[in-house]
Amino acid sequence: MRVFVTGVSCVGKTTIGRRVAELLGVKFLDLDHEIETFFGTSIERLQNKFLTIHSYRKEGARALVHLLNRPDSRDCVIALPPSGLMGGYLEVLKKSSGITVALNDKPENILERITFYDIDSKPIEKKLTANEKRLHLKEIKKDITHFRKSYERADLQVDISGLDIEHAAGKVKEALEVIDKAAREQGKSEQVMQADGESLARFFAGDPVLRSKE
Repeated sequence: MRVFVTGVSCVGKTTIGRRVAELLGVKFLDLDHEIETFFGTSIERLQNKFLTIHSYRKEGARALVHLLNRPDSRDCVIALPPSGLMGGYLEVLKKSSGITVALNDKPENILERITFYDIDSKPIEKKLTANEKRLHLKEIKKDITHFRKSYERADLQVDISGLDIEHAAGKVKEALEVIDKAAREQGKSEQVMQADGESLARFFAGDPVLRSKE
């Protein structure tokens, strides 16, 4: 099973995605890390080379194509960026197999997990003032609104509000098992329908074996 996990910044894509991978017994991969490895530079430095975020996503999608062509990506959980179901990334995903999952949480919870990085993707320790918290909370709400429509494209939307990592990962795993079971059953049903259709076609074509069963 290949699973793509997306959501706004700091919603828990990496942490929860990694735990989901452990529960499923598959590998975890982070697209941001893969992009930095593929291009040999940090996300921010790469973004600075492009005039628009759309152009950056199109370029970043090259790393996603490279990743999906690797054997170790056939059964895995891949953490996508917030824009994972938009632009160049979406075009690649449309041509790939896998289940897309969008994580949703309350802005206040996301604010508690907010992290900062320098231009080289190294974490920065920063204590926010009350005013800075208000500003960042406002930005988080804007991001949720901005990306909401794209997350509606996901196969699954999982609300992790109020859940710790273990319970959030468990909820995602349960949702994946339900959709995977449904897909398998649908596949079996389609195989039966296809077999029935082929049998009827042979019957009307005068298949002697079928006629002998009358």
